[in-house]
Amino acid sequence: MENIDKRFPGVHALKKCSLTLRKGEVNALAGENGAGKSTLMKILTGIYQRDEGEIIYNGNSVVFKNPRDAQEAGIAIVHQELNLMSHLTAAQNIFIGRESDGFFLNDKIINEKTEKLFKELKVNIKPTELVGNLTVGKQQMIEIAKAISFNANILILDEPTAALTEAETKELFRIMDELKSIGVSMVYISHRMDEIFKITDRITVMRDGEFIKELVTKETTMNEVIKAMVGRNVASQKKERSNVKPNADVVLEVKNLSSNDVNNVSFDLKKGEILGFAGLMGAGRTETARLLFGADPKHGGTIKINGKEVSIKSTTDAVNAGIGYLSEDRKRFGLATGLSVAENAVLANLEGFTKSIIVDDSKVKASTNEYVEKIKIKTPSIHQLIKNLSGGNQQKVVIAKWLIKDADILIFDEPTRGIDVGAKSEIYNLMNELAAAGKSIIMISSELPEVLRMSDRIAVMCEGRLTKILDIKDADQEVIMKYATER
Repeated sequence: MENIDKRFPGVHALKKCSLTLRKGEVNALAGENGAGKSTLMKILTGIYQRDEGEIIYNGNSVVFKNPRDAQEAGIAIVHQELNLMSHLTAAQNIFIGRESDGFFLNDKIINEKTEKLFKELKVNIKPTELVGNLTVGKQQMIEIAKAISFNANILILDEPTAALTEAETKELFRIMDELKSIGVSMVYISHRMDEIFKITDRITVMRDGEFIKELVTKETTMNEVIKAMVGRNVASQKKERSNVKPNADVVLEVKNLSSNDVNNVSFDLKKGEILGFAGLMGAGRTETARLLFGADPKHGGTIKINGKEVSIKSTTDAVNAGIGYLSEDRKRFGLATGLSVAENAVLANLEGFTKSIIVDDSKVKASTNEYVEKIKIKTPSIHQLIKNLSGGNQQKVVIAKWLIKDADILIFDEPTRGIDVGAKSEIYNLMNELAAAGKSIIMISSELPEVLRMSDRIAVMCEGRLTKILDIKDADQEVIMKYATER
């Protein structure tokens, strides 16, 4: 792709962008949200048309007028949000629209073709298995098999590990190695730097719609890539000591909290503290947070806020008690994506902006503008629809919602999932500012460097139990993993 230019109304999305992909290699496309990665790939796959520039494919200049053109030429994309039909089988999903044998549908033939595909990829899925019964990881494998069924020479993987377990990620990387060995070329889009260094051959860096540089993976460093992405150095070191005052008040006290997934969990949270929750997938961290927020019923245990026991049986009880919850799935549980920035920002405190049943628009506008400026939400206006913002800015709107509600205890579940390193740094700075201002934060994260960078103390969980609470000065990845695997 040479000198690709693309404009939308009011936005110059791509400015003379270039990308080279060689046979049988994995090229990471790296950049912050809004850098233009998705737009460039949508042009390659025929979803958008370029305004200027040229695509040269196997030595020939080509124009893909639509996705079918690109697909027929052997270029396929596996989107971050999987596009499968859960009520159909694996084989039916792979060959949807191509299932007929003359006039009749022929499941036998597509099952045989699917079985052959799965054998080539060494994937252990039955062609007749309903997709709705499969894990996200196995659904991802079906999407890849579907792309390969079109004889794809180029495969684009957009955030493929965002919802995968560690074991599923290893399986994905094994399949990528298989594809490389048969000459398939891949563009790999991910915000996870460790994965980029593990699986790619080269890294193409974009920033603000422009090509910045191309790097050979084994000849560069993570810091060099991040600096190219954000245009500055981004600190990533471990926090050396707690920032919590020695005489800080205990704002939250949890004793023997229990449910089907949580077993007698006890801990406290101090004023101005960031308490990190670490553990492997399925350890019970999110389940504990949901009990605190009244999203799931608890079997037993007590919750005290500022020394007084509170009854939290619903999310309304939690909000009224001063608890805010930023879910790991912000689009499903944290935002109304069809509404504007302003409407989302006041959603948790609508009664504070109404007179009788009339919403005070001027008050909504003033409050939203205050927090857009205060926490640096990048949006053309407060009337912009949430779905049109980048992931990092969507996350900031959820935070603004709870600040406008004036929640004193904030639960951040995977606060930087799916956002780029620059936006991550801004979220980290914001969390530190909130803690310094006296807010208390529970932060759940699957990224140990993030836990070590942000936490004053770390609560480690394993199989529904809290196995250890570590002071940050005593914590490192090895110690955390020891307690995260302690039976």
